[in-house]
Amino acid sequence: MNKQTEIEAAVLRRLLKHLDDNKSVQNIDLMNLAGFCRNCLSKWYMAEAEQQGVKVDYDQAREYVYGEPYDAWKAKYQPPATVEQLAAFNATSVK
Repeated sequence: MNKQTEIEAAVLRRLLKHLDDNKSVQNIDLMNLAGFCRNCLSKWYMAEAEQQGVKVDYDQAREYVYGEPYDAWKAKYQPPATVEQLAAFNATSVK
């Protein structure tokens, strides 16, 4: 692995740790502010794995990003979206 790839891998690990340390930041807030969320990272991970010839399904990718099965994470940390969050989400063109 070259230095660039090592740096990029370390940055991803740091981003995932940051998201894990800040579970109160909801996916809908990430989508509203940045146009991506933990589920997007999971989809990107799955797509890149496929590009490399590695079969990773969506549940496996989400478990990697969330650090545990998604349903368990969601039950513990993700309350229902508020009316305001949903309105902001629906007003954006990034979905």
